[in-house]
Amino acid sequence: MKSPLLSLPGAVPAEGRDEGVAAHYGDLFREQRALADGAGFVDLSHRGVVAVTGADRLSWLHLLLTQHVSELPDGAGTEALVLDANGRVLHHMLVSHVDGTVWLDTEAGDAPALLDYLQKMRFWSKVEPRAADDLAVLSVVGPETPAVLEAAGVPVPAGAHASAALPGGGLVRRMPWPGPDAADLLVPRTEKDAWLSRLTAAGARPAGTMAFEALRVEARAPRLHRDTDDRTIPHEVGWIPSAVHLTKGCYRGQETVARVANLGRPPRRMVLLHLDAGDEELPAPGDPVLRDGRVVGRVGTVVQHHELGPVALALVKRSVPVDAELTAGVDDRAAPARIDPDSFTPDTDTPPPGRAAQLRGGLPGRRT
Repeated sequence: MKSPLLSLPGAVPAEGRDEGVAAHYGDLFREQRALADGAGFVDLSHRGVVAVTGADRLSWLHLLLTQHVSELPDGAGTEALVLDANGRVLHHMLVSHVDGTVWLDTEAGDAPALLDYLQKMRFWSKVEPRAADDLAVLSVVGPETPAVLEAAGVPVPAGAHASAALPGGGLVRRMPWPGPDAADLLVPRTEKDAWLSRLTAAGARPAGTMAFEALRVEARAPRLHRDTDDRTIPHEVGWIPSAVHLTKGCYRGQETVARVANLGRPPRRMVLLHLDAGDEELPAPGDPVLRDGRVVGRVGTVVQHHELGPVALALVKRSVPVDAELTAGVDDRAAPARIDPDSFTPDTDTPPPGRAAQLRGGLPGRRT
């Protein structure tokens, strides 16, 4: 469904997974500054939403998701993943528990597969997972977000992922990214135009997904499919502990999560790359990262940032040093790249806690 924001002057439609909403409105850097310094709203209505109700909703989801949700209070939220049997990430979702319903919103196009998985896992549990296609996601970003919400008559929950019901349906959820202060609104699609008008009247200005993505990259918050591939495990992109609880009970893929966390290090790490691209074509997600002509990583989200210039998130082998001379992209998209040292967590000679315990004889060895 076409967003009404695509009718605004200067609106340029997004492509790929963000198809259906606006990429920008003609001034990318001005939109970024609005999100960084003031308040702007971004149409994310292409995201999918799933609702889970029923008496067993929390205990049941606790067995399926990577996060500890069995005692998630009403008005609280978190992030969570669904993994395959080998611990690789299949789904990433934002979780909100409001008025007896757990709301899961996820990447555009992923909700049907997520819902299918949940329905297959119902068995005898008292749960009702369903598509919530009647809700649209809008994101308000910037340090003036609380003031905008108040002016728009929206509750202002305190704390990351804290959530509250909206009058007339839907919910508001505070977010720790992509900027220093943000909130998502899940509003009825039939009232989306009215909400856009309310946010504008409250002092927020429209911004496209490109501005949102630029701030997300700066915050080093990964996005499924853009910053991950079919081999990605949670440790590689920083989803521990934000989306994975390391000491909760069983869920699919837990063995891999525990083994990597306790006995070793993930094979790759996500870093921020500064690209020496100038006005040239930038690398694309999925392009290789090379060192001395050899592939050592994968390019993720690539953006033009209003302060940092051209930057990208990338998954690189753990053996790649922080000062390595790299190339991101291929052919006309190839650009010299360097790792931002602030995004690089160096390895130490101290074994992880589980490995140290095993070396002392405190954990049983594993046969390979």
